[in-house]
Amino acid sequence: MGGIQEALTSRRTVYRFKRKKVPDRTLESAFEAASNAPCHKNTHPWKFYVMGEKTRKSLIPEVEKLAKKKSTDGEELEAGISKAIEKIISPPLLICVTSAKSPQDPFREEEDYAATACAIQNMTLSLWGNGVGSQWSTGAITRSDAAYSAIGVSREKERIVGFIKAGYPKKIPSISKKAVEEIRAYLP
Repeated sequence: MGGIQEALTSRRTVYRFKRKKVPDRTLESAFEAASNAPCHKNTHPWKFYVMGEKTRKSLIPEVEKLAKKKSTDGEELEAGISKAIEKIISPPLLICVTSAKSPQDPFREEEDYAATACAIQNMTLSLWGNGVGSQWSTGAITRSDAAYSAIGVSREKERIVGFIKAGYPKKIPSISKKAVEEIRAYLP
């Protein structure tokens, strides 16, 4: 086994990253892979916004607000806020991914969302093939007006599909997957 099959079967979601910069060429290769994802009618509905330090910091008040809503224990509140901020600030890369909206054509919007998911998969597999791990996050911040404001897009035109956190893994998690026999069926 090797190459594409190896990347497909070995990729894992990574939660902790080394503080090592991902080279621009590695990131650009991942975006090229993303841009080659399948999409019906060649709509290419995805956009990738690499969020720099200033953009990330602009989200901190919203992250704090969301963490306070989530907390049920006053003593754990500060730890929860710190953890939530760390999730936005610490990854070497934070990429907001959006998909074009088509309110006049719900089927197109559904197909475009699926195509965007394919683009994310292509991007994360390209990163993985270059030793870079990632996590696709769909937490409350991705549905927040603050996130749309931070990347400068309108909810009417684009839908945030998630944030991709990426960097060189501190540790590659081990995980068990369902056996092929459990997920496929041959029908007559």
